[in-house]
Amino acid sequence: MSKKHAVGAVLLWSTVASAFKLSLRYMSPLQLLFYASLTSLIVFGLLYSREFSPRKENLRSTYLGLINPLLYYTVLFSAYDRLPAQEAQALNYTWPLMLVFLSIPLLGKRPGVKIVLGLSIGFLGALVVATKGNVTGLNFSDPIGVTLGLGSAVIWATYWLLNLRDERPLVEKMFWNFLFGFTYVSVVLALSGGLAVPPLRGLVGAVYVGLFEMGVTFLLWYRAVESDMAFALNLAYLVPFLSLFFISSVVGESIAPATVLGLAMIVGGIILGKGG
Repeated sequence: MSKKHAVGAVLLWSTVASAFKLSLRYMSPLQLLFYASLTSLIVFGLLYSREFSPRKENLRSTYLGLINPLLYYTVLFSAYDRLPAQEAQALNYTWPLMLVFLSIPLLGKRPGVKIVLGLSIGFLGALVVATKGNVTGLNFSDPIGVTLGLGSAVIWATYWLLNLRDERPLVEKMFWNFLFGFTYVSVVLALSGGLAVPPLRGLVGAVYVGLFEMGVTFLLWYRAVESDMAFALNLAYLVPFLSLFFISSVVGESIAPATVLGLAMIVGGIILGKGG
């Protein structure tokens, strides 16, 4: 059953880049985050309702909810709003590289040769994607979008490191994170004057993102990793490449050779870095 959970999680996560891009045709990044995080809050609220018990440890979510969903998804959706989906998802997928990079100063890890080589190849791959293959010219079509894409990876890696010390059960943690996070998102959206009911297609997309990017898929993945971590982690490398298939067939983008090459370098750098 664990393999089915892993396959399900990988397939669902492979579709979300397309869902982001399609939904953003009908609403702003903050509006997408509002309705998606509301959906996710409802999902985790229903799952957590039988065990609801406020306790002191849940105050961690006051700052974790600020990072995710508010900061992370605002930056990520803004990247997708500015860049082609294929570029945004490839740049965001550098987060495991960012995780290794941040672990060096924060956790005091000493990088070996494989880690240094993996980071170098992976970040060079990101540069290939960002410049559409024109690495020597360093010509970025949208420097702000590229910064947002890479910034989302830094934020997620930071969130991951903070989560290492959080021993609360997954559903409890996610419920409180989204409870505080949705509150923050609501305030920011209200202050920006963006509170509005989107077109039906946009709303359906936001619900899909809330269910399968932020919600149900995390539970499938958690069960898969618990049962067979090696299988799940190896299968996860398919996500960005399957995403390109959906981006091409559903969103209608023509996949650039530089994107495929850069993404292969990023994934290769991640695998090599893990071996260090």
